[in-house]
Amino acid sequence: MPDLRFQAKSPTQTEIPRPKRGEGQWALGYTEPLNAAEQFKKDDDPLHVRDRIINIYSKRGFDSIDPNDLRGRFRWFGIYTQRRPGLDGGKTGALEPHELDDRYFMMRVRSDGALLSADQLRTLGGISTDFARDTADITDRSNIQYHWIDIVDVPEIWERLARVGLSTEEACGDSPRGFLGSPVAGVAKDEIIDGTPALQEITRRRTGNPAYANLPRKFKTSVSGHPSLDAAPEINDVSFVGVVHPELGPGFDLWVGGALSTNPFLAARMGVWIALDEVADVWEGVISIFRDYGYRRLRSRARLKFLVQDWGIEKFREVLENEYLHRRLPDCASPERAVHNGDHIGVHEQKDGRFYVGASATVGRVSGTLLTRLGDLVEKHQVDGVRLTAYQKLVILGVDGDRVDELLDDLEIIGLSARPSNWRRSTIACTGIEFCKLAIVETKERARRLVDELERRFPDLDTPITINVNGCPNSCARIQVADIGLKGQLVLDENGDQVEGFQVHLGGGIGLTAALGRKLRAHKVTSAGLDDYITVVVRNYLAHRTEGESFASWAARADEELLRGEREVVAVS
Repeated sequence: MPDLRFQAKSPTQTEIPRPKRGEGQWALGYTEPLNAAEQFKKDDDPLHVRDRIINIYSKRGFDSIDPNDLRGRFRWFGIYTQRRPGLDGGKTGALEPHELDDRYFMMRVRSDGALLSADQLRTLGGISTDFARDTADITDRSNIQYHWIDIVDVPEIWERLARVGLSTEEACGDSPRGFLGSPVAGVAKDEIIDGTPALQEITRRRTGNPAYANLPRKFKTSVSGHPSLDAAPEINDVSFVGVVHPELGPGFDLWVGGALSTNPFLAARMGVWIALDEVADVWEGVISIFRDYGYRRLRSRARLKFLVQDWGIEKFREVLENEYLHRRLPDCASPERAVHNGDHIGVHEQKDGRFYVGASATVGRVSGTLLTRLGDLVEKHQVDGVRLTAYQKLVILGVDGDRVDELLDDLEIIGLSARPSNWRRSTIACTGIEFCKLAIVETKERARRLVDELERRFPDLDTPITINVNGCPNSCARIQVADIGLKGQLVLDENGDQVEGFQVHLGGGIGLTAALGRKLRAHKVTSAGLDDYITVVVRNYLAHRTEGESFASWAARADEELLRGEREVVAVS
């Protein structure tokens, strides 16, 4: 029987679609920079900025930093200037970039699906308490994000991270951003295939590699063999999703071109089968297509999703197979949807008889103190370690059965919960105006207060309702794929005054529900009125839902006046 993994194609000349206007695609001969970002990347490899940070900027201070490094190449090492304090949302689009800059930095540390040890967690915590005013957030790309970083401290931070095998390299920038993996890889009883070796090999090929350091824009990767689709494959540039081929067995499907922001698209599903040891080769093929054929003329059209939309998934597959892999990929049906919720909150038995425990902070906000204490708990309870999730949560792996209850109590003491309310479990938020230069409204604290109030008003909510709170249109907190997505903007209150508020998206989701949310025309809610608005909408859902109907399904069919909160229906018992 022939090996179905390798289906040779006869040599052909692949026809490449050509736009009517040049889009800066390198492979079509457009190599001259068409905007400032492309120019500074051509002028100097962004990875070279590391040496300048260590040898010049950390010694001479903030004022010595070249502007193209400060607002450009620094991102390739996970560093952005944070927002200058005291600037309201109206200033975001009105001021020049340098007027928004503080003299301190945000810094992201990659985890790339790795199992974090006690030493790594304590190192992450110590960096926060020593250099970041005890700030730390778990992001929805499984990074740890700090604030208040001084450039003079960056070399010492990098040294500490390197000693425990962690890095900030390419956590931002036009590069392969932090990788998402299944937080229960290798231990879940229902896992299709463990993607860990593939993630490790992709990481090896990416690290320090200039071939992938100058992409048209950011490039996001997801690898998971869990049937809950727990690594957000629908909204990544490239995703490897666990499937079972009827003859070849467990492997991965390939999804490409997912991304949100102001032009959201869910990933196109290729319907193929890829062996575990071939994932890294296919990843290199996809990222190389993006590098070579991605649009570089306009930053607003430079994500892979636009190329996929223009070419179509069949043409993308043809180019991948003919020009980069030089073989065909076997066909295999794509999974339609997740089999269950993929946040892994709670206590779950592993395939080895031990347990993993998923725990939630509120909207991803932790601290250096908490991370250090979490490291201490890893050591105290002799667990395997901790993985971060794609939902601003974490999972503790390898917990002995007789230690579970004590661990749950210890987590509550340090500010984490494996038994959160549905509100606390299902709400995420971006950085917001507190630190982000793109933000228009406050998010983290507003979302925390919202959770507290909804817990008071609906203490026994019997079904998860996801709420994603974002401070601007860029959708770092995934507003289009939440039951209730809130896009920050300035709105007019009842007195005609401009105040913080949100545009509302309803009924989106990933995993169990793969859909973009319904945007209500001209519907906006003030931040001050948010608690009451959500209360009315949730009451309408609870009153009108059919048995087992999710919020997303109800929102897709509900009358608009119920979704706008203009009418509240009281359930009849």
